[in-house]
Amino acid sequence: MDQSLVFDIDLIRRYDKSGPRYTSYPTAVQFHQGFGEKEYRACVEATNRETPLRPISLYFHIPFCDTLCFYCACNKIATKNRAHAVPYLENVHREIALQGALFDGSRVVDQLHWGGGTPTFIDHQQMADLMAQTRAHFRLHDDDTGEYSIEIDPREVQSDTIRFLRELGFNRMSMGVQDFDERVQKAVNRIQSEEQTFSVLEQAREEGFKSVSVDLIYGLPFQGMGSFSRTVDKVIAAGPDRLSVFNYAHLPELFKPQRRINEADLPSAAEKLDILQMTIEKLNNAGYVYIGMDHFARPEDELAVAQREGSLYRNFQGYSTHADCDLIGLGVTSISMVGNSYSQNVKQLEDYQRLLDQGKLPVYRGIQLNDDDLLRCEVITQLICQFELNFATVEKRYGIDFGAYFASELEELGAMQADGLLQLDAASIRVNPAGRLLIRNICMVFDRYLREKSEQRFSKVI
Repeated sequence: MDQSLVFDIDLIRRYDKSGPRYTSYPTAVQFHQGFGEKEYRACVEATNRETPLRPISLYFHIPFCDTLCFYCACNKIATKNRAHAVPYLENVHREIALQGALFDGSRVVDQLHWGGGTPTFIDHQQMADLMAQTRAHFRLHDDDTGEYSIEIDPREVQSDTIRFLRELGFNRMSMGVQDFDERVQKAVNRIQSEEQTFSVLEQAREEGFKSVSVDLIYGLPFQGMGSFSRTVDKVIAAGPDRLSVFNYAHLPELFKPQRRINEADLPSAAEKLDILQMTIEKLNNAGYVYIGMDHFARPEDELAVAQREGSLYRNFQGYSTHADCDLIGLGVTSISMVGNSYSQNVKQLEDYQRLLDQGKLPVYRGIQLNDDDLLRCEVITQLICQFELNFATVEKRYGIDFGAYFASELEELGAMQADGLLQLDAASIRVNPAGRLLIRNICMVFDRYLREKSEQRFSKVI
């Protein structure tokens, strides 16, 4: 498929509004407390009766950070006291045992991810114990065929950390950079040297990690074309397999750490677009392809290959090559996708421990997808992953007449076609290279909940 990207400033300015990132449909704002542990257990039991059994994806949330990055909107706990991790990990071990007992023991863990927070906040013995507990209750791969990844803070890496992680079974990693400019780093309280960053990347290569991803953020205080261009050049020269280039969404009323950022120091909307355009041009020239939703990859990377083959998927961890997995989230705030349901764990450490003390799963809200949800999820997933949608495929799977079912949506897409975002005919939707940066806008047309409620708060699409 064509994986090219065109930066059309006029289109972007016209369509740059707020909207969901679609790591799920329905989005998390639709989760409700009518879906709890009982409903979750029933969904797991149903998947255990399927033929063939689905493989499993495990996500572990390690919420602790040594220092607080002011831009961060993640669920985290900033502390210098490493002892706080001890009772939390003990509780995670208990949750692993509870979850493992629910799932058929023959189901293989094809995908595993440690996120946060900062997973490298915990020490090597704690990491080894966590992986050992996981192996005791779930069937992990004994070879290197699983997709086992971890988020790395280069400032937390010791001389033997990367080798140790590889020995534990991790074969992919991602690490935050954001910006190498010292003034920007000081303004967001993330001081991280180039030497630290590139040393980790080089160690990962030496130890045989299959993929290394680097995160950048544009729109931070004091960023400009010149300084961010230098950061991008340095990252490209290091040659990571993937890059994520995120838009900083300044929402201090929602995320308390952002109140430490002086809004007057932020680049203007026009400057942010200039920075993004420059970054895209540099990545294109360096041979990276646009996967979608801020993500770029080398053409030979698994994500790029999966997109060309039509098997790319998207879930709460972002883009993935494992569409066939049931996702189990472990730890506070973690989200699971099991069968036709989404569910989320409690957010507070006290509630997490209290429920586990009672022998209960810490699920506190979720949603069971109805037929309309499943249909729209399929449409949105295909568009956001493949940039195209064949109506006949959807009609066959869901027993509908696409044109009749989505008559109002197709009429709305007609205006987007006139603007050059996409090509629409009687058989398909194909997103143009100039419309790919605005894929969220296109997906929003099919979001029934968004159409019914306009007061939901989301970040800007660009």
